[in-house]
Amino acid sequence: MKRIALISEHASPLGTFGGADSGGQNVYVGQVAKHLAVLGYEVDIFTRRDCPKLPEIISWNGVRIIHVPAGASKYICKEELLPCMEEFTAYVLNFCQSTHYDLIHANFWMSAMVAAEVKRSLGIPFVVTFHALGRVRRFYQGKADGFPDARFAIEDRIVAEADFIIAECPQDQEDLLCLYHANPEKIAIIPCGFDPSEFYPIEKTHARAFLGLNSTEPLILQLGRLVPRKGVDTAICGFAKWLQQNRVSAQLLIVGGESETPDASLTPEIGRLRAIARRHSIEDQVRFVGRKCRDLLKYYYSAADVFITTPIYEPFGITPIEAMACGTPVIGSRVGGVKFTVKDEETGYLVPAKNPQAIADKLTTLYANPHRDLMSQQAIHRAQEYFTWQQVTHDIAALYTKIIQNHKPVTNSTLVEIDSSFAAAIDAFTRSRQQLIPAISQAAQAIFECVNAGGKVLVCGNGGSAADAQHFAAELVGRFRVPHRAGVPILALTADTAFLTAWANDVGFEYVFSRQVETFAKPGDLLLGISTSGRSPNMIAAFKTARSQQLRRVALLGNDGGELLNLADIAVVVPAFDTQRIQEVQIFVLHLLCELVEQFLLQSTQDLRLCGGKEMSFNEPY
Repeated sequence: MKRIALISEHASPLGTFGGADSGGQNVYVGQVAKHLAVLGYEVDIFTRRDCPKLPEIISWNGVRIIHVPAGASKYICKEELLPCMEEFTAYVLNFCQSTHYDLIHANFWMSAMVAAEVKRSLGIPFVVTFHALGRVRRFYQGKADGFPDARFAIEDRIVAEADFIIAECPQDQEDLLCLYHANPEKIAIIPCGFDPSEFYPIEKTHARAFLGLNSTEPLILQLGRLVPRKGVDTAICGFAKWLQQNRVSAQLLIVGGESETPDASLTPEIGRLRAIARRHSIEDQVRFVGRKCRDLLKYYYSAADVFITTPIYEPFGITPIEAMACGTPVIGSRVGGVKFTVKDEETGYLVPAKNPQAIADKLTTLYANPHRDLMSQQAIHRAQEYFTWQQVTHDIAALYTKIIQNHKPVTNSTLVEIDSSFAAAIDAFTRSRQQLIPAISQAAQAIFECVNAGGKVLVCGNGGSAADAQHFAAELVGRFRVPHRAGVPILALTADTAFLTAWANDVGFEYVFSRQVETFAKPGDLLLGISTSGRSPNMIAAFKTARSQQLRRVALLGNDGGELLNLADIAVVVPAFDTQRIQEVQIFVLHLLCELVEQFLLQSTQDLRLCGGKEMSFNEPY
């Protein structure tokens, strides 16, 4: 019997559908796990403990849910979870050392980061379903995207290291190929699904009577998470245009939110959407009913004449399938997974995103269509033929078997670790080569301009970066590649142990670098800071002091750059999250800077000679 670990750091199958962070991923993880158990797999789901009352391990529908202690045991929005993942990873890694797993199925990029670390340490293969890609989200949401920039580098690493990637639709596959340069041979398209025992057609008048709705009035449904990217505002505006153009009495029912009643204080999007309805004078015809339990959703789908889902982008989207399974035609945006699940003019209609008039036109067409019953039957047939969780899980299980059979376990875990570390280092250097060349060139030019004009360089860092700062200074004061040259005036602020310990003891470690910048820096000098995080208080203080004294500031950073990113004139940010990988690239960058500065100085001396200026020997002090 095979044992599978499903990791879903923020989306538990116990989550309530329709909340800000509860949606398709929660359903996907729960349904895949339940159906794998039916197929005979032993399944554990690792998800973050977000409530102190949750037990560490519970049984649920034939699987185990393991609540991982990572960060405070309370709700934390997924955009702020990355700092918790080191603790999450340590727990899962420890758990995997005592419980054998044949494969890990990661859901979302942070879960995949955990799976990649487990693979490095224990050699367990992993497959990933991203559910959403960072670069796609950033393109559509811009500044509204609250995830850190570190996500992009982490996703690059995952794409390179995963044994297989499950794309949920052709658009997902295309984005992986074009934006992440994924290996096409490591991608399988397997969609999301629905449970026929949970979603099925209910006679419309019965469904409406059960919900207390008007039995004859046209009824349009929007259901799901109430967040701006879902385009509910577009649905309201399209509904308003349809009402105005056709002068009909109808209701738009909106299901979703953070509570069972439509509370704008808990779901701010409700307040924004109500204001839009008021602006169009249709507030009485747009009804918010709050979040509903999944047992009730089939009644809402079946009660509606049409289901509208018009997101600006959608990695997949389960609600259109559920609506079709209940025999309700769908009007959906021609984006992402929606354009894959909805068959235009057969199971509903596809419209451009952010186009209310197109929605109004399709509502007019739908209500005038004498073949609406046929469209309803075609929707049921398509959902049942292609999108049941049973079929989806069979395809996933077949992929698992392929990966497990092709996986060649290495008995010596040390060899696995060595190989994985080489692969991770190569990946970090490859991405740095793609992204850092302009910034490295600018940094070298700035250092050259400083010393060529008679200034000096001050360099600092903490821990390993302190050693790198002294290493860098030694190479330039001494020599790197060019023999018989004068020393470059550079001062490592990490080298005076008497001052460092005295000032740290008497005043504070936070100011050991800024005090030296105050003392030694002159106009025309340059401060070079080395930090893997960009968040060290003494580095931040030094850069602020350098800025106040109008020194040029160059920062060699990693991760998302931290606070130093905005304090530097030039920032060389290594596109990696792992401290070890960042340090390895930073040492290489420092060597490059040494080499480039020497070349610039040598070229400057030669140019001076050619122009007939006072000859300055490269053997003499500058």
